[in-house]
Parts: sequence; C-alpha cells; structure tokens
Amino acid sequence: MLNENKISGLEKLGEFIQNFLKNDDEHYSEKEERLAYLMKRSEIENPWFTQENQKYNLQQWASLFSKENIENWLSKYKLSNTSKRVGLILAGNIPLVGFHDVISVVLSNHIPVIKLSSKDRLMLPYILQLWNEFSNNEIEYQIVERLENFDAVIATGSNNTARYLEYYFKDSLSIIRKNRTSVAVLKGDETDEELQLLADDIFRYYGLGCRNVTRILIPNDMKLDRLFENFIHYKDVINHNKYANNYDYNRAIYLLNQDQFWDNNFVMLKEDEKLFSPLSVINFSRYNTLDEAKQFVESNKEEIQTVVAKPELGLESIGFGETQNPSLDTYADNVDTMAFLSVI
Repeated sequence: MLNENKISGLEKLGEFIQNFLKNDDEHYSEKEERLAYLMKRSEIENPWFTQENQKYNLQQWASLFSKENIENWLSKYKLSNTSKRVGLILAGNIPLVGFHDVISVVLSNHIPVIKLSSKDRLMLPYILQLWNEFSNNEIEYQIVERLENFDAVIATGSNNTARYLEYYFKDSLSIIRKNRTSVAVLKGDETDEELQLLADDIFRYYGLGCRNVTRILIPNDMKLDRLFENFIHYKDVINHNKYANNYDYNRAIYLLNQDQFWDNNFVMLKEDEKLFSPLSVINFSRYNTLDEAKQFVESNKEEIQTVVAKPELGLESIGFGETQNPSLDTYADNVDTMAFLSVI
C-alpha cells in the first residue's frame, strides 16, 4: 500500500533542495542555513566531500523526486503491509551514498535502523529529518551506533568487510555488498563530446564511487592522446590535496618500479589487466576484436557495477556521462533492493 504522505514529502524534499541550490546564502531560510552549515562541516570532516560534489549529489537526488517518478518506480512492487526493522550499514565513499537504501526501506513500509559511516555522518540525518517534516512526521526511523533487534539487514563494505558481515549476519535475511567498479568499452570513433562525458564518469567524486570508471578497453589503433585531450577540463583535480597525495604516491611507485605509464600531470594511464586502479590512475587494455572486450566484461561481471559504451556495441551498458545519474530503479550490485524488501 502506497503511503501518499511519504511520497508527497519526498517530492517536497526535492523542491526544497532545488530551491536551496538556486538561492544565494543571503536569502537562505533557517532550514537552508542549517543545510549549508552541515555541508561545510561535512567537507571539514571529510575533505573529499567538496561543496561542488555535495551540490551535484543533491541536484541528482532532487531531480528524481517527482510524484510520477516515485509512483512509477513503486508500481512494480507489492509493498508490505507489515513493518519490519531493516538494519542498514551505510558506506561513506561519496556523499549520501546510502540514501537510496533508506528511501527504499521507508517507501516499502519498513523501519530503517541506520548505522552511518563515520565519513558521511552529518548530511543524511538532516535530509531524513526534513523528509519526515515534509511527510507530517509519518516516517519512523532510528540512527544507531550498533545494530540490534532487526529483521533483515542491508550492508555495504569492502571485500574484507563483506566476509566479516556475511559471517556475522549468516542467520539473517540480508543483502551484503562488496567492492565493485565500472568499466568503459570504446569503439575508437567516439566524438570529443563523448570522451569529455567519459571524463565525468571517471573524475566525478574524484573517482571514489563504485560507479566511477577505473578501467577502459580500447581498440588496438586508438591513440591515448585523444583521452588526455578530452580529460583536460578535469585538470583542477590535482589542486585537491588528498587527490594530489595519491597522484604523487602512485607516480613515485611506478617510477621506482620502472613501470610504463602515460602521464598528463593530473592523471596517469597504465596498461594493466586489473579491473580496479589506484586513485589518480586509469587502467586500460587494448583489444583486437570486440568479442575480446565482451569476454572481459563477462568474466568480470561479478565485480563490475556498470559498463559505459555506445549502444551499437551490443553490451548491457549506459551512455557516456551517465554513471553518476542512476535512476530510482537502478540498484547497487544489480540486486533489486525493493524486491528483497517486498518479501521479508
């Protein structure tokens, strides 16, 4: 059964965020001032959460929160009439990365019991508080230090953490997510505009998200210069202290090991079969036939979050520049969270 107040509240939250992003600080309401303050605090506590990245993230969420959009998403599921307590262990690699899980639990008529990441502990509680206010205080949720008394759990962590979580929650209904990353398969005839959009897929959030591209497959005859030329509008990433530290460290390691790599003073390209690359490095490989590229994607599908490619390549993929704009029915690890929540 749909809860109209919660849906209406989410729509109002989207409108509030849109207005906040349009306003200047001299005209902020009290609620907007509080949000701006928490964004500044978040950047101090976690320097990866720059104002630009937080604003981009808020804009993406707000753009999804129309009544029609939410109802179309929910219409695919038989929502529970009985509320269960769902434990959420959230990640903190990019701003509000756990918000989709929270929304899913609330709109499936369950109660989220939320363990925040220490890297992202300020924004989500306030966003949730606003949503509750806009929903006539009909949202029940808890923010806890330790998960207890839950009926199911959704947890996100590294591969090492996931092994621990799988053991710890072995007797519980659960979704346990592990490390994933994203790849791009290039045909070689991409336009400059498409390659510039690919740069968004690589550099947005400094490459810290599972939807960021860390591995590129290119045809044998494609020149690397085309990539560097079209990535140049992200050259200012090197001015971020933590990013620059990663760049300097990885560059020094490659020089010491006499590894071959290509460098444009803010990102390195390295010919490497590994799916995951260090921050500030993009791994790439060349293929002779498209079947080789498809085989790579297929053999690594358990660790790939999304594939960026032209539609004509025949891969299950999304367009250039789309990795950080997932829809409401896009699920981490391709596990349908709402379907899981419908049967607990």
